[in-house]
Formats: sequence, C-alpha cells, structure tokens
Amino acid sequence: MEMKEIREILKLLEKHDITDFTLQRGDHRIRVRRGGAVFEREVAVPVKTAPSPGMVPPPSPVEAPAAQPETLAVGEKQFVVTSPIVGTFYRAPSPESPPYVDVGQTVSKGTVLCIVEAMKIMNEIESEVNGKISAILVENAQPVEYGEPLFIIDLA
Repeated sequence: MEMKEIREILKLLEKHDITDFTLQRGDHRIRVRRGGAVFEREVAVPVKTAPSPGMVPPPSPVEAPAAQPETLAVGEKQFVVTSPIVGTFYRAPSPESPPYVDVGQTVSKGTVLCIVEAMKIMNEIESEVNGKISAILVENAQPVEYGEPLFIIDLA
C-alpha cells in the first residue's frame, strides 16, 4: 500500500467523521483510530480531530499498553538492552520453541536474547555484554518502541 492511498483513506475518514477504521489487503493491515495511534502489525497512523457522534462503528477491544516507567533505575553493574527498532518482541524463534533466554541465565556478548519483528523481517537482538539476565521487561508478542528497555543484565 502506498502513502498516496493512505492519505486518501485519511481524507475520507475525516470527511465522514469515522473514528475507528481497519483495512486489510493480503498481508497488509492498516488501523486508524482518532485520538491516538493504535499499533497493529505494520502501520500506525494518528489522526488528530475531535470525534463526532455520527457514523461511528462499535468500538473494538484494544489492549492498553503496559505503562512504562519514565526512568528505569539500574545499578552501576547493570546493563539495559533496548530495542533498536519499532516492532513486535518475541522471546523465541517460534511459538513451539523455548525462549532464547530466561531470568538467571548467563549470557555472553553475541548471545541472541530475542527477536524484534519489523515489517515481516525478524531481527535478532544480541547481548552487547557478558553477564546474567536479571529482568525481562517486555511480554512475548508485545509491540515495542525504539529505545524501549527489553532486558536488564547484571554485568559479570
């Protein structure tokens, strides 16, 4: 789907006062919701206009993202692994596979910690340090933002 098509959809939604809209074409899915962005698999588009009572489809259930602390308190001998991209966090290479790492597991530089899927590309996130996993900060299959903390590693 091209940006031109997305812009046309946004104009139509604004013209007809639609507050929630989902379009799926093959593997591509777009969801637009007024008042903020809803992160689906590929595209999140914020639309900033006041909702009106006309032509409003019934609301669909959407999980609220977990509240993230403004600052993450870590010790001197700890390292925070953050997401290098926006995408979906996966602890294992497939649903049937065991997770790459668990709390308490010792890791070395280059150890694969998780996958962040972005635009159908599976990006392996590797440890940059030697140490022990002390916390996993994201649930499996949750959306993550750029720079969002994923793991805390106690340095060796």
